[in-house]
Amino acid sequence: MQKVTLIPRGQVRSADPTMVSKQQIFARIVGGLGGRAAEEVIFGEPEVTTGAAGDLQQVTQVARQMVTTFGMSEIGPWALMEPAAQSGDVVLRMLARNSISEKLAADIDRAAKHIIDQAYEVAKEHVRRNRAAIDQLVDVLMEKETLTGERL
Repeated sequence: MQKVTLIPRGQVRSADPTMVSKQQIFARIVGGLGGRAAEEVIFGEPEVTTGAAGDLQQVTQVARQMVTTFGMSEIGPWALMEPAAQSGDVVLRMLARNSISEKLAADIDRAAKHIIDQAYEVAKEHVRRNRAAIDQLVDVLMEKETLTGERL
């Protein structure tokens, strides 16, 4: 870890390798749900904010890719989405989506939701297990605003 900060700076990503394992993708989803999980565990479900909206969109997209592109779900090792469905052309995307059955579309949604639900439970458990450290980190960040990885 290089730095922890309270100051929003956008997403920092390392270069993606050409091949990523199912476990690595799942870990990214867990990480993407971390902020939302922290809000729920620490403040309670009624106090969850809209702050995770972008993360939720990204997590949903990645989970759907696990199911439709990478064959990493209970549906099996199939490429379930036509390449045109990921095209920049709106008409091609609509035609590709219409080429799958309603049942398959529902199965895809259910499989993606299952992945996200599992990842969210893992994220909440990480927050619960590390709550004391999170509280200490918040105290330090409130005072210092930014910590280097070495100081962390």
